[in-house]
Amino acid sequence: MAFRVISPRRIYQEIALQIRTHIESGEFPSGSRLPSERELAQQLKVSRPSVREALIALEVEGLVEVRTGSGVFVCKPQRAFPYHAPSEGPLEIMRARIAIEGETAAMAARHIRARQVREMENILESMDPDLNQQGSYLPGDRAFHLYIAEIAGNGVLVRIVAELFDARHSPLGLQFERHFENTRTWRQALAEHKLVVKALASRNPESARQAMQKHLRNSHNRLTRQIEGSASTRTS
Repeated sequence: MAFRVISPRRIYQEIALQIRTHIESGEFPSGSRLPSERELAQQLKVSRPSVREALIALEVEGLVEVRTGSGVFVCKPQRAFPYHAPSEGPLEIMRARIAIEGETAAMAARHIRARQVREMENILESMDPDLNQQGSYLPGDRAFHLYIAEIAGNGVLVRIVAELFDARHSPLGLQFERHFENTRTWRQALAEHKLVVKALASRNPESARQAMQKHLRNSHNRLTRQIEGSASTRTS
């Protein structure tokens, strides 16, 4: 088995293309297990999160099955899937959010008022799994991030924050959530949201920037857990 070294452009899609080629050539027949993330990353000379993103993209296409705690196995194709056109992956989008929403929070800290802090606390209640009867925290999560952009007072930022948040509803983004998000990780995220509100309430732009960036960086890292070793982190 020989893989080419990856060029640094849309890395996860380049990785997916190479793995797809090896599958279609018969090197990895249906039912076989692909090399581990570590092995693929070493051969391709890329990061393991990039490999993970590629594997989950292939799972969305139906070419592989990611079995949490066991590895990644080749599936029998049910139909022909076209190669996806270049687009941003969930991890790239999250890195953009770290930069943009960190500055947005800093701007909001300069303008926030007590009534707006109370409104953010109300939004957090709708995201609490102990209080939320709707079964989904995403509407509250979206409202939280957009409200901060609104407080910042820049309509362009509101639009950008909304577009970046809604990108998580892509097939690839949703598949990441199925693998790596659960009640435990959401409780972690909720605690981070509360720290963002506390920082905003202090009206300290640097504290708000750091709190938001830390939250989004942690969210990014929750999506980069090793597939083979993530079984113990899942909840039923």
